[in-house]
Order: sequence, then C-alpha cells, then structure tokens
Amino acid sequence: MPIKVPDGLPAIQLLNKENIFVIPESRAVSQDIRPLKVLILNLMPTKAETETQLLRLLGNTPLQIEAELLQAWTHQSKNTPEEHLLKFYRTFEEIEENRYDGMVVTGAPVEQMPFEQVDYWPELCRILDWSAGHVWSVLHICWGAQAALYRYYGIQKVTLPKKLSGIYSHRLLNENHPLVRGFDEEFFAPHSRYTGVRIEDLEQVPELELLSVSNEAGLYLAASRNGRRIFVTGHSEYDKDTLDNEYRRDIAKALAIDPPVNYYRHGDPSLSPVMRWKGHAHLLFSNWLNYVYQETPFDLHEIVE
Repeated sequence: MPIKVPDGLPAIQLLNKENIFVIPESRAVSQDIRPLKVLILNLMPTKAETETQLLRLLGNTPLQIEAELLQAWTHQSKNTPEEHLLKFYRTFEEIEENRYDGMVVTGAPVEQMPFEQVDYWPELCRILDWSAGHVWSVLHICWGAQAALYRYYGIQKVTLPKKLSGIYSHRLLNENHPLVRGFDEEFFAPHSRYTGVRIEDLEQVPELELLSVSNEAGLYLAASRNGRRIFVTGHSEYDKDTLDNEYRRDIAKALAIDPPVNYYRHGDPSLSPVMRWKGHAHLLFSNWLNYVYQETPFDLHEIVE
C-alpha cells in the first residue's frame, strides 16, 4: 500500500523515481480504507531532505500511511523557504485536537546546547506531553530521543570526547521484541552526534527496555515497556551520502573532525561511501508501523495516557 502525502510535496517526484509507492491526497480520498495517521515533527534544518528520507521508509509497507508534517512554530528556520513551510507544514495549534496512530520526532543540530536553551524547548515539551494522550506510539530519533528521555525520565545527555560519526555495528539484547523482528544478530546503523546517554542511566528506569547496543556507539534502541515510546539514538534514515555531506560541511568550517568511521571504501574519504544499513532501516520502520497497526485503537479517540 502507498504512503499518502499532500499534493505537490517535492519529495513525491524523487520517491516515485525510486519506486516508492506514494499516493497524492487527492487520489487517496476515494479509497474506503482507514490509513494509519502518522505525524512527523521535523526539527532538522534541511527539512525537504529529511522529509524524503522518512517518507521513503514509511512508504515501504503494505499499509496505507497518511503522513502529516509538523514544524516548531517558535523557531525561525534559516534553511527551508517559508513558502515550503506554509504550504506543507502545520503548527501545533492546528493539530492540537487531532489524534494519530504514530508520530516521528526527528533529531536536531542543537545537541551541544542545554535542553532549556533551545529556543523551541517549551513548545517541544508541550508537544511531547500532548502526545501521551493523542498518539499511540512515538518514534524519537537522535536528539529527539535524548530530549524525550530527558523530558519523560529525567535522563540527561552527556558530552562525548569527540563527535561520534560513522557506521557502527550493533547487537540485540532482546531478539523477540516486535521492533527487531527479522534483524540479524549483528547489524549496522549510522550515528552522527556529539552527545549520548548512559546505558546505566536507562537501566535505572523500570519502564524502559534496552533493545540494542553497540560496543563503540553505546545505546542504539530502547523502548518503553508498553511500546508507546521508541528511542533511536542513531540515524538509520540517512541517505548514502548524508554523512559525507556533513563531513565536507564540517571540514569547510575548519572544524577538527575525523572522517566517519566504517563508511568510505577502504577508509579513504576520497572514495565513495559504502551503504550497509538500508535493509535494517526499512525493517525497523516497517516493524514499528506493523506494531502500531496491530495495537492502535481503530477509533483514535480511545487513545489515553
């Protein structure tokens, strides 16, 4: 089944070229099927790129997905044209009365700031608190995961000795959890961050279950035991060249940065990257959507905290 998106969204053309089944809203209204309603809170500066990455993964499923884009209205975006935001994004006030099967909260390049110093932190807290009674399951990514762990459980992020950037090997801690069905015993995923969370801090919270960790990158995947809050510290949605683009950007800023590890052929930044996380990324998102599909109430008004 396709993913339903607003008519005219720029990601449609690219996703169609990649054989991702996308259906415009005008066509979907004629189908007598209740789609899964998924809200995407996009906090990344390169919003169009992130939209495409997430819609690619959400669209690779037999389920029909109705995706809706949400912005942090209290933040002035410097990298996305205002007309794009006005046309395709909604504000919290516009969706506050709605309910959703799932929500994705993206990362954001603000991890080196204290949470309370982020200009849209009060708005984000309001959205996270609201989601408990209006969204069945929320998938938090990278800084979005750190922010939610701090908001819900008081788990503070910690600064790493240097930027963690590259493709890292991970192992499973619970092979029977619905989120990791079909995962290999060892799988790869990208990380790109200056901060992290301590595994031992999560282990002190009975409501949380650790699902996957890495010897080099630490925590990768955790979830609340009721399955309604998912925390992914990496970026499995990244394109093949995303880490390369970030590395070139940092070099241009004269930052003291190492090349992403386990990423370029033969470890040489002059050679092309090797993509080894695509299958895992699709499986993670399809597992999450399948879980949401199986567990969410048909009447979304039955969602309660």
